[in-house]
Amino acid sequence: MEIACDESGSEGEKLVGGVTAVFAHAGVALSQDDAARCVSALREMIKSPAQEYKANHLLRAKNRWVLLWFLGADGPLAGRARVQLLDKRRFLASRVRAEFGAVTGPLELYNDLLRARGPRGTLDPLFPAILRAVAQWGGPVSIVHDQQLSLTNGRIRQLKKLAPRLKSLTLVDSQYDARVQVADFLAGIARRVAEEELNGRPDREVIELLMPFVVGPRMWHA
Repeated sequence: MEIACDESGSEGEKLVGGVTAVFAHAGVALSQDDAARCVSALREMIKSPAQEYKANHLLRAKNRWVLLWFLGADGPLAGRARVQLLDKRRFLASRVRAEFGAVTGPLELYNDLLRARGPRGTLDPLFPAILRAVAQWGGPVSIVHDQQLSLTNGRIRQLKKLAPRLKSLTLVDSQYDARVQVADFLAGIARRVAEEELNGRPDREVIELLMPFVVGPRMWHA
């Protein structure tokens, strides 16, 4: 099985004090043709002149009907996509408690301390997300992933050792792979909706449509 993946909200090991509060990682099991048809349908419905569509195109109020179709039971993702959501502050706090027993100061200080103490990449949520993505799909898995500077050849070899069912991990430019573009849509939508809920502005209708794709019993988990 080949899964196309992308993330939203990745800021490496900077878990607090950055631009985003939630990290999202999505995987889709679509063929190239199905993904291309999905992107073509979105272009036809949204009619934006943008060269490459992003999640924010679907999140605009005027395109809400397109968003509901994309996530709905009759849309292109039903039964063929999954997304992980992680509250970065909660994730960091859990790591601090595991390391120090309690959180007694600003998380920003702990973030810097843990980054200095551990091997490079230890706090980056992208790596465990890829391992979980492999575990979510049955049988041997090959992953096509949007380009990430942190996914070096050495890191990819390490991931393959940790997840024997990961047969290959290939980095591609999302502009040239419709499957990765679709994964990018799902990750971006899920992250924005989760952040809005964190800020007390839950979109119940979209959350209900997202829940079948979300791995774990909650909108996010550490």
